[in-house]
Amino acid sequence: MPAPNDDEEPQSGAGRRDFLKGAAAAALGVGGVAAGGLLGGQAAQASPEQTGLPPIGAEIPCSCLAINTPLSIRTSVVSVDFRGGIKVRVDVNPDDPVNSVRLRVVGHRVSAELPGGDGVNQGGTITIEQNDIDVDAKSLLKLTQRFPPRYEQIMVLSFTMTIDQPDDLLRRAGIRSSKAYEPLVLTTKDPALLVGKLTQFPPRGDLYQLQNPVDLVLPDDPDTTIATIQKFPVKVGGL
Repeated sequence: MPAPNDDEEPQSGAGRRDFLKGAAAAALGVGGVAAGGLLGGQAAQASPEQTGLPPIGAEIPCSCLAINTPLSIRTSVVSVDFRGGIKVRVDVNPDDPVNSVRLRVVGHRVSAELPGGDGVNQGGTITIEQNDIDVDAKSLLKLTQRFPPRYEQIMVLSFTMTIDQPDDLLRRAGIRSSKAYEPLVLTTKDPALLVGKLTQFPPRGDLYQLQNPVDLVLPDDPDTTIATIQKFPVKVGGL
């Protein structure tokens, strides 16, 4: 005779198997949703479509135009128009890799014509150029608002200023030098800080403002200020 429980065992075994399968599926589903939610959230946060930040490793060239930039050389003040460009390479910002990137300056050069003493003839040129390799990238682009997207770009710039044919300018500044015919080479005493408030990056002719007066000194005499840039209203646009 069959055992009394023979008819019940298959049902019990099948029920147990079904229960275990259902529990496993439920656990997998819950775990999958949880994992998907976490990964999806991180991916959404880090997605360029969400942040609009440029990809790591990209090199981005931009044009620069700074009209009516006042330059003080001792007691003399001239207003000049700088034109040129800057190129940055995008690096990871370890302090906030989701909402910001660091920008390494890999090329920076703008120049301007100096007015002559008679107001007609040109009195030389001024060239601002990156003075060293940007080893420690301090410039920053950060997302400050997601919807609609807004960004803040902070450019930390150290540079050399070279004034070619500075004779007339130096005379007007009260500087007498037997080497006035030689280019006058100055360097930033402290880095310049340029800040732009953006709705997209690369910028599209957005205005950046200088946050601090920039003193320029002779390389071998860093304690004596020769020139100062008080303002540098520069419009920057992606190329």
